[in-house]
Amino acid sequence: MEKHLNIISYTVPYPVNQGGIYDVFYKLKALQAAGVHIHLHCFDYGRGEQPALNQYCASVQYYQRFTGHKGISTSLPYVVASRKNEVLLQNLLNNNYPIMMEGVHCTYPLMDDRFQNRDCFVRLHNVEYQYYNDLCRQASSAFRKLYYKRESIMLRAYEQKIAAKAIFWGMPDADNDVYRNEFHVNHIDPLPLYIPDHWSVEEKHGYGSFCLYHGDLSVDANEKAATWLLEKVFSKTDIPFVIAGHNPSEKLHELAHSMGHTCLVADPSEKEMQDMIAKAQINILPSYTNTGIKIKLVNAIFNGRHCLVNESTVNHSGLAPVCHIANSAEDFIERIETLFSTPFTKEETEKRSLLTKELFNNERNAKKQVEWIWPG
Repeated sequence: MEKHLNIISYTVPYPVNQGGIYDVFYKLKALQAAGVHIHLHCFDYGRGEQPALNQYCASVQYYQRFTGHKGISTSLPYVVASRKNEVLLQNLLNNNYPIMMEGVHCTYPLMDDRFQNRDCFVRLHNVEYQYYNDLCRQASSAFRKLYYKRESIMLRAYEQKIAAKAIFWGMPDADNDVYRNEFHVNHIDPLPLYIPDHWSVEEKHGYGSFCLYHGDLSVDANEKAATWLLEKVFSKTDIPFVIAGHNPSEKLHELAHSMGHTCLVADPSEKEMQDMIAKAQINILPSYTNTGIKIKLVNAIFNGRHCLVNESTVNHSGLAPVCHIANSAEDFIERIETLFSTPFTKEETEKRSLLTKELFNNERNAKKQVEWIWPG
């Protein structure tokens, strides 16, 4: 029997240059390799149609996301209401294949009675209400704080409503536990992150020449982390420090170039970003959000040398054994000054290799999903 699967993606999952997109795109490749015919439905709000997706999918459909005031609802979170699209719903009703929804963002079909007898699965990327509450605490403007707070409140009520309407797959155990204990979800299973299939832990020779923080700099929490590192850590040491990421603010750009040993690389290509991760002596990745798994940390573990993080970055990820952990500015400074002159050893490489093979395996993930969707 042929296996056909609808996948709804919150955005166009190509090019692969943002956190959650890694999991979506490499899932497509792995499921196709496992014999699944994928019918991809994705929301396009700036990425455009991507022919590269056609080689992994039996069909690809693109839909408008209703941004701005068109996406506002009094009963639904904005991230869900802005993806409520009748054309998508009709296309899903034109077949009877199982439906997998990437993130809470794509779960509106669960609220539609026409889908109550369909096999529906949700891939959790975060406990969204907690994630938006974290963003609220880090927001740089009163307007954003208000938006994130409202969204967090609405998401909590919404996540409670959908908990009994689908089978869920979460990443870190902490997120799964919230859905079990707080939302009393009927069925949730752990599903590790899908990663680029060419990533492997290789021995690093020599020393890196700088420290690196990387991330989407348009996200308030990431800009705050970069700013904190500049003001509280690298203002007190002369070790070279590079910040790299998309859409940095002018304020962050000016701050990064205000000291002779710090700089910012705006909007690097994926190749440039990977080159910086590989050449850094320390990838420094403090975080202000506690949910989900940070793909930028996984990237640094596979492709970089030392990783220095705070507890929020590795929260329930299973990655703490291969990271150095600090929380205060003083601790970060002390660890940086030590690690910058410490070689990355063969033993550390082997430890990372063993751990990543245990945690991440696309083929194993795809086999699990196929068995869950089509049992027996």
